[in-house]
Amino acid sequence: MIVIGGGDTGSDCVGTSNRHGAASVTQFEVMPQPPAEENRPMTWPYWPLKLRTSSSHEEGCTREFAISTKAFTGDGKDGKSGKITGLTTVNVEFKDGKLVEIAGTEKNYKADLVLLAMGFVNPVGTVLEAFGVEKDPRGNAKAGTDVVGGYKTNVAKVFAAGDMRRGQSLVVWAIREGRQAARAVDEFLSGASTLPR
Repeated sequence: MIVIGGGDTGSDCVGTSNRHGAASVTQFEVMPQPPAEENRPMTWPYWPLKLRTSSSHEEGCTREFAISTKAFTGDGKDGKSGKITGLTTVNVEFKDGKLVEIAGTEKNYKADLVLLAMGFVNPVGTVLEAFGVEKDPRGNAKAGTDVVGGYKTNVAKVFAAGDMRRGQSLVVWAIREGRQAARAVDEFLSGASTLPR
């Protein structure tokens, strides 16, 4: 399985995936690998840039830095739909303050599960647009939290919760909404649910 996003949420996804028995876990980070030692003269309020390895990382994963996902592949007839089977990436670097692709670095990864754990302001607009998901005024996936039909977007079979729906927030909100969304999906698929709300 692959986790796209190198922050705290991505780290949590790595640890949880390992604890649930993932055969392998790879984590992608679009930024370059930070140095092992921080810049000591740097002072508050700036956060010292340093490679951080969490207890989740120590449980086991491969970390890839300066990498961007270009496309997902599936087992459908068109190679893009159906169950996910992998993705295509490209290495990136900063040039004139912008991330640019490095020619000739495309690579294909196999994956049967991909978790998106990225972004602080709102979801990447092109991701929502690719699925046709309506956005709220702040650019997040538009989905309600009603007891019946909650977390559904305007697209059939597409649900949104946590940061994808509410924007950057605390992990406790993501956990709560994740549980509620799981119940909503269970009700959608089964007609009823015994999962807690």
